[in-house]
Amino acid sequence: MPRFAYTGRAASGAVSGELDGADAGAVATLLMSRGVTPLQISAGGGASLKPRGAKPGELVLPKMFQPKVLPADLMLFSRQLHTLLRAGVPILRALAGLQESAVNPKMKTTLASVRQSLESGIELSICFAQQGGVFDHFYVSMVRVGEMTGRLDEVFLRLFKHIEFESFMHQQVKSAIRYPSFVVGAMAIAVGVINTLVVPAFANVFKSFNAELPLATRLLVGSSEFTLRYGWAVGIGAVIAFFALRRWMAQPAGRLVWDRWLLKAPLAGRIVQKATLSRFSRSFAIALKSGVPIEQALTVVAQTVDNAHISRKVEAMREAVERGDTILRAAIASGIFTPVVLQMIAVGEETGAIDELMEEIAELYTNEVQYELKTLSQQIEPILIVFLGALVLLLALGVFLPLWDLGRVSLKK
Repeated sequence: MPRFAYTGRAASGAVSGELDGADAGAVATLLMSRGVTPLQISAGGGASLKPRGAKPGELVLPKMFQPKVLPADLMLFSRQLHTLLRAGVPILRALAGLQESAVNPKMKTTLASVRQSLESGIELSICFAQQGGVFDHFYVSMVRVGEMTGRLDEVFLRLFKHIEFESFMHQQVKSAIRYPSFVVGAMAIAVGVINTLVVPAFANVFKSFNAELPLATRLLVGSSEFTLRYGWAVGIGAVIAFFALRRWMAQPAGRLVWDRWLLKAPLAGRIVQKATLSRFSRSFAIALKSGVPIEQALTVVAQTVDNAHISRKVEAMREAVERGDTILRAAIASGIFTPVVLQMIAVGEETGAIDELMEEIAELYTNEVQYELKTLSQQIEPILIVFLGALVLLLALGVFLPLWDLGRVSLKK
């Protein structure tokens, strides 16, 4: 049996190794059953499942300048492909039509590469997995399920609804943090202008009094002098800290610590937890409705929840189910679900409608997230007002107290 070298993507990050298999498709199937999305499979340095590179003489832009495939592009693609497949159009002809009608250049080249790989005999799910992260693990796994069950058109419709929900949640989050971000940015700019332009103009006047300055004034002057002398160092340090944090978060251990802290963060923690559980419940329901076994569905969903801590909890649920536990017992042991949700899971197991109950759980969490996002600005406003008031008070006291003292001295004379 030939040996194949592979690279892929799993929940823990990039993986690589070697496996024995009858052909590259068998190796890909084995990898996906282990929760690994294959990106490249090659036999002894020969033919590879990696997409072909650029044509000779073709200009290749650096990665940062290349256009990206947006969620809206994937939504449109999934919906149109569902309609074409349901109408009986062959997959290659459907992809050709969608490639010609695609507006996004990146989506057009992606579909061309998918068609090229599909024509060479590679399965559609593997063709999607090769496209450099354009299609995430959940998307690829669902397409794989559609291929195995013969319900590919239904899978693309469910993927359309899934991406639509994800886009809606992202828009809700952006809308909720827009106003607080604007206020915080304005405060940061105001502090910078005050420290670099306003306070230095008053500092020489204050020093000419030859008297002890009030505490508020000393704080303003000291902050201004520190900014003027070491502001560049603080800026460089902030940039270095930002990239160091990103690199640390890219590591599995760092990502786990960050995601665990994020769930406990003030104000945002509850929203992140409910949004993540909503995504888990909806993805789990879609997988179950598509005919995926519970163990495999939990494996796939664990890699799509976008939170390393909850992903580990879901993996623990899968292990418990494989040992023979019920979903209810596994969910209770995870400690991430509310009593109401646990009760719904129990009813779903008793009635055999766990997929429908998981959809209801997703709706429940979605409604709670929407409410939390609508009230987020109202919760943040008092905090911003307090900080803004403290800043104005410090500025007023720091500037005017020495002037009042100078006025009193002048009157006494």
